[in-house]
Amino acid sequence: MKKVGCHCLPETPAPDIGKYNLFAFDGSRNIGNMVIFYLFPTARKLVTITPVILSGGGGTRLWPLSTPATPKQFLALTGTRTMFQLTVLRVMDRRRFAAPLIVANAAHANIVRDQLAEIGVTEATLLLEPCARNTAPAIAMAALVLDAPDSSMLVMPSDHVITDEAAFHAATDALVPQVQDGWLAAYGINPTGPETGYGYIQMDAEIGAGVHDVKRFVEKPDATRAAAMIESGDHVWNGGIFLFRADAYLDAVKQFAPSMDTAVRHAISKAERIGDHWHPDAASFAACPSDSIDYAIMEKAPKVAVAPVSMGWSDVGSWDALHEIGHRDADGNVTSGAIRMNNSHGNLIHAHGIRVSVHGIDDLLIVANGNEVMILPRGSSQKVRDFAGDMPLSAAKPVAG
Repeated sequence: MKKVGCHCLPETPAPDIGKYNLFAFDGSRNIGNMVIFYLFPTARKLVTITPVILSGGGGTRLWPLSTPATPKQFLALTGTRTMFQLTVLRVMDRRRFAAPLIVANAAHANIVRDQLAEIGVTEATLLLEPCARNTAPAIAMAALVLDAPDSSMLVMPSDHVITDEAAFHAATDALVPQVQDGWLAAYGINPTGPETGYGYIQMDAEIGAGVHDVKRFVEKPDATRAAAMIESGDHVWNGGIFLFRADAYLDAVKQFAPSMDTAVRHAISKAERIGDHWHPDAASFAACPSDSIDYAIMEKAPKVAVAPVSMGWSDVGSWDALHEIGHRDADGNVTSGAIRMNNSHGNLIHAHGIRVSVHGIDDLLIVANGNEVMILPRGSSQKVRDFAGDMPLSAAKPVAG
């Protein structure tokens, strides 16, 4: 049997090959019974990241098309694939990413399986929540079911759009060194304006190439405060995408949310596992406090990093947002479905299961799905939730005769 050796440059200490990407070698040659490989260290440690895709949202902001039974992440709103499928496809490079872990509402298990099958993904693990308890507990359960405690987790909502995937992957690479050192990391979206619908992250000193220490998290501001933060130049939008080691996150949960830590550990210790499907204990998880990762963990943890990035990101949080990112015709209209339109400008019109005909209208949101039709002026997407929440119909007024 031939022995395998490592050849180093003269007077150069033998490299710690655990620190280097072993795919980088320049060749080999035989000397006697030894095979010599010329290893050249790469700049990035070889780290496999497990994508954790959060798919439990209700999607009420895109009613009447998005409903609790079929929320927006499972709809093809931006192309031929659903946003859930696009999120999974974004992390299919197995040299970089492990098979995904999908956290979903148990009621959506069949939709998740069907949509994974449509894109040829067969190796995903499903963690099926018996009830909704927000993002912090969902991510904690995901950390507990990973095979290795020090696994790196890339936490992503399943209903966001990212058009520049190269920039997204570059930000991931930039954050890896801090994550390996135990930092919790966020992706900060370089703002394009004083948006009041997003939270913000204030950046502090640079701690690595393209990575900053986080000074503070800021909740959704009013217009005046948003404009001031944009003017300061040190704030980015909080995109809700995170990267950290499983053990670092669980340590933070134990420190800052101990009752949550206890509940999720009980839910997983009593979970039923059937193949690649995890079913947490319903009673234990129902007893868990409901809180977001921002409130429960990220705003309190001492070592939090952020990578500012421009990656064509949108949370597709409203019909107005879909108009902004959609393909506009020459008159500024974004349409989907069976539409007849004449002399109309700046509208978003979506028809599902019914034909919509319009003439002489401007700057409206018109969404028709089955027996539900919603018409709003553009810019008033916040009213959608009122309708989605079964707002009572206005009393009919008699017509004057």
